[in-house]
Amino acid sequence: MTLVHSLADASLPITRTILVTGSTDGIGKATAKALARQGHRVLVHGRDPEKGRAVLREIGKETGGATLDLFTADLSSPKGIRSLAASVTERYDRLDVLINNAGVYLPGRVLTGDGLEVTFAVNLVAPFLLSHHLMPVLEPGAPARIVNVASSAHFDAGTMDWDNLQGEKQYDGWGAYSRSKLGVVLFTYSLARKLDPRQVTVNCLHPGVICTKLLYSAFPDYPCEPPDTGARTPVYLATSPRVAGVTGKYFDGMKEERSSRTSHDRYIQDRLWGYLEKVAGLE
Repeated sequence: MTLVHSLADASLPITRTILVTGSTDGIGKATAKALARQGHRVLVHGRDPEKGRAVLREIGKETGGATLDLFTADLSSPKGIRSLAASVTERYDRLDVLINNAGVYLPGRVLTGDGLEVTFAVNLVAPFLLSHHLMPVLEPGAPARIVNVASSAHFDAGTMDWDNLQGEKQYDGWGAYSRSKLGVVLFTYSLARKLDPRQVTVNCLHPGVICTKLLYSAFPDYPCEPPDTGARTPVYLATSPRVAGVTGKYFDGMKEERSSRTSHDRYIQDRLWGYLEKVAGLE
């Protein structure tokens, strides 16, 4: 079940309603704070209700009483993703920005109750399915934006290993992570082609090498920057007038950059889209 909590203060001007998945920690939390400081209504998402309420109090205190809602849901399963989408659409008739930020890194292969590999499910299936189910409230928010947090790790994936997308034959934590992030870039480009940019734009980004639990779980001694730095590009893509109407692009350091050669392959984009439809139950 998805739980919803509220904390509001009408003294702040509300210019956009923005959902940030995975925003009770790391880059997502820093992104939510930055957006709240700008006066936006921020929909905070996490898995733990108690932790989520603590984050709402923290952001509210630091921003002087921002307008916030908390949604809790497990994004590793299609059921949890649909539950989050249903709660948002029940509560709001328009959503201006969806930031698909939630992500995981797992050194070992773990399956969900639905039989999905967790890294694949959270990092790729969740943004794919959530974007689909939230389209009824994104389109009324036109011009709306979808911002997908990818990673420069997608360059390391090479291409999609169709016989091992979920580590069915061989699992490697970094391989699974980089492949899921390549999937995010591919999905971003596919969705951008399918949508009218006057209605909804879709872009993705590399946030930088940021000091988060995810990084520490993979590379505990790797040099990194604070979460506030990682939040800059998501916030930029969510709010800046400079990217109004821009869609189907990859950004790094608030600048448009060229993503991997594989990510621009239309055949791979379309094949992955069909695969995601199947595993997400959208066929």
